[in-house]
Amino acid sequence: MESDGGLQSTVTVPDDLESPRAKLVYLYVAANGVVTAEELCADLGVKKGTVLSITGTLRDRGYLERTTDGFELG
Repeated sequence: MESDGGLQSTVTVPDDLESPRAKLVYLYVAANGVVTAEELCADLGVKKGTVLSITGTLRDRGYLERTTDGFELG
């Protein structure tokens, strides 16, 4: 059994996120760092239009930032 060195990370979902899919996208980005829309679609089984809508809302609220490589927490 390997140790993580005692380091643990806790992510808190913002209270104003009501959509289960928005919460899922937020947690996925928190766990994986910079991710692309295509990765979100493939790994979460969500259509690209839905992913772009959710990431747009999360960006508008300051929870995500768009980078040259994808999306990351804001």
